[in-house]
Amino acid sequence: MPDTSTGSDTSKRGTGNTGGGGGRARLSRRTVLAAGAGITAALTVPATARAATPDERRLKALISRMSLQEKVGQLFVMRVYGASATSPDQADIDANLDELGVRTAAELIQKYRVGGIIYFTWAHNTQDPHQIADLSNGIQKASLDQPRGLPMLIATDQEHGAVCRVGEPAALLPGAMAVGAGGSVADARTLGRISGTELRALGINQDYSPDADVNVNPANPVIGVRSFGADPAAVAELVAAEAEGYRSARVAATAKHFPGHGDTAVDSHYGFPVITHSRELWEKLDAVPFRSAIAAGIDSIMTAHIQFPALDESGDPATLSEPILTGILRGELGYDGVVITDSLGMEGVRTKYGDDRVPVLALKAGVDQLLNPPSIDTAWNAVLKAVQDGELTEARLDESILRIMRMKSRLGLFGRAFVDRRGVDRLVGAKSHLAAADRIAERTTTLLVNEGAILPLDRHRQPRLLVVGADPDSPSGTTGPPTGVLAAALTEAGFTATALPTGTDPSAAAIDKAVAAARDADAVVVATYNVSADSSQRTLVERLSATGKPVVALAVRNPYDVAQLPSVRAFLASYCWTDVELRAAARVIAGHVKPRGKLPVPVQRADDPTKILYPIGHGLTY
Repeated sequence: MPDTSTGSDTSKRGTGNTGGGGGRARLSRRTVLAAGAGITAALTVPATARAATPDERRLKALISRMSLQEKVGQLFVMRVYGASATSPDQADIDANLDELGVRTAAELIQKYRVGGIIYFTWAHNTQDPHQIADLSNGIQKASLDQPRGLPMLIATDQEHGAVCRVGEPAALLPGAMAVGAGGSVADARTLGRISGTELRALGINQDYSPDADVNVNPANPVIGVRSFGADPAAVAELVAAEAEGYRSARVAATAKHFPGHGDTAVDSHYGFPVITHSRELWEKLDAVPFRSAIAAGIDSIMTAHIQFPALDESGDPATLSEPILTGILRGELGYDGVVITDSLGMEGVRTKYGDDRVPVLALKAGVDQLLNPPSIDTAWNAVLKAVQDGELTEARLDESILRIMRMKSRLGLFGRAFVDRRGVDRLVGAKSHLAAADRIAERTTTLLVNEGAILPLDRHRQPRLLVVGADPDSPSGTTGPPTGVLAAALTEAGFTATALPTGTDPSAAAIDKAVAAARDADAVVVATYNVSADSSQRTLVERLSATGKPVVALAVRNPYDVAQLPSVRAFLASYCWTDVELRAAARVIAGHVKPRGKLPVPVQRADDPTKILYPIGHGLTY
């Protein structure tokens, strides 16, 4: 993640910029076909039925031929550095040796027989479409070349909005809360289909999305705009629709973070959140989207590193809780798909137990996939020893591996694990996908305040615009910075717009400079980002408003900013600062598009949080 306060689902190294280089694994069509035929033969599926889903008996027979070490490996999904599976840059080799004890992805697969790889921008896995596809093919080849070789699950966090690992030229769509503001089930389904189609073309077959958390806490530092909203029924509909879109593209969707991470003021990357909801409230609030996801046939569900006393009094995180995962998720909710942990490198799961105990306890609780432990050697050997010592049975491992194999089979990986460049060129960043992203974004921008009909701005009466405000690090793969993107989009709309970034914590000098520049403008657009009671962003907006020039504020992350800015007479929310959302907001400001979004979360008053300033569903138009 480019911004640590936004949070992501997996532990990270670096700041999220791509950098690096590295060789690329290039496979001939003959190699691709031969490797695909090899795994099909291993399953003894007739050539005429290669596209058919292998039945339970064949999958169980496949598992029975695995060694114990191979079975242990299938449970793990790991990070690895480098743009190539076999010849990454030296810096990535060094990082792999330091953290993983191997040089390359191919060596990681050979040594530990891991069942999956997760891609990160900061690990230099996602530099450009052809490189990603070549890396995916190299990983698949490395696994299929092993004795009893199996296709790999290749995963990433492509939520869109604030959390994306694959950037431009891929289509980047609005994030969850923006989609929640649009309120369109069809748009959520389209998002899943487009995203899934492009990921699959790149060889990525499992996405850790959608977020099924119901965000009822405005101070939530890790979920926030990654959630569709605060209404559990609305969130449930959109989660199911997005999952259906991914399924249509043969990508495994993942609902997260069970049993619900929407009401916490602690980031589980760095602490151990406690959810104080009663069991009754959980049923009415947090559980609703997960029930919907299960009914929609969700392929996988990710656990949360949170303590939930009403569901388990032990004090263990949900990831390690048998009452929560086996008792509630498996038993009461009837889920028999794949359960994957959130990253095992996060502090929330490491607070109570050591890194050697966490993976064992997770499996005992009911988990199937172990995501990104700090040390693969420690975790892998701990699971192996637990089986050898009798703490875990091999039959228990077989249960999880069968679920994983079912998912690989449903995705068609036993018949077609590889991708080709023609598919990349045809599908990734397709014009129809980019146009759909723009259309969806235009339905999400939300107008909260418009006193005196300040909006839309008129390029004839107000030709000169000043764009100031926050410039948080741009989400992965987007152009950024926000003020520059807004100014360019407004200029394209017929204005003469000048960008003057003032940052998320503007200094007195920066504020003075912005106020002076405003005197030469006909109107001012100010981007706000997580405004608090003591934020100097408030001073900036108040000083700009005092100039008498029309001031339009745009919350580029949380819509709650509006409660802190009572002097603003025109206020919009874009819910994220990705290019597609900022361009849509610019078209609304210019009057080229009417605002159609409705708040998917309530906004409380700043002076009395027990009272609602703007309720769910609030949204103005022209």
